[in-house]
Amino acid sequence: QVHLVESGGGLVQPGGSLRLSCAASGSIFMVNAMGWYRQAPEQRELVARITSRGISNYADSVKGRFTISRDNAKNTVYLEMNSLKPEDAAVYYCNADVLTMEPRSVQVWGQGTLVTVSS
Repeated sequence: QVHLVESGGGLVQPGGSLRLSCAASGSIFMVNAMGWYRQAPEQRELVARITSRGISNYADSVKGRFTISRDNAKNTVYLEMNSLKPEDAAVYYCNADVLTMEPRSVQVWGQGTLVTVSS
């Protein structure tokens, strides 16, 4: 089994910053793409995603404010969020495409971490 454990959510004022972390653990041979999604009223939407080679893409709404990065040695992905807006408030979910030791390709989700942006 593979697990993702997220941390770093919380309450922040508009204009503030937060850093989310997500670590993958378990029967892992290799972690491919990792990303962050957030739960919008209608659907879960992509925030940012990064490949194992460091190629990243972002939702238009967060470009220039959020930065995704990863530490392949630690199977960990980060999301640095700056200039936060009230509309960024959501539950943020980590996602990873993992090749397990079996081997088997699986897509794994974290349990979610709440980000609240309010004065």
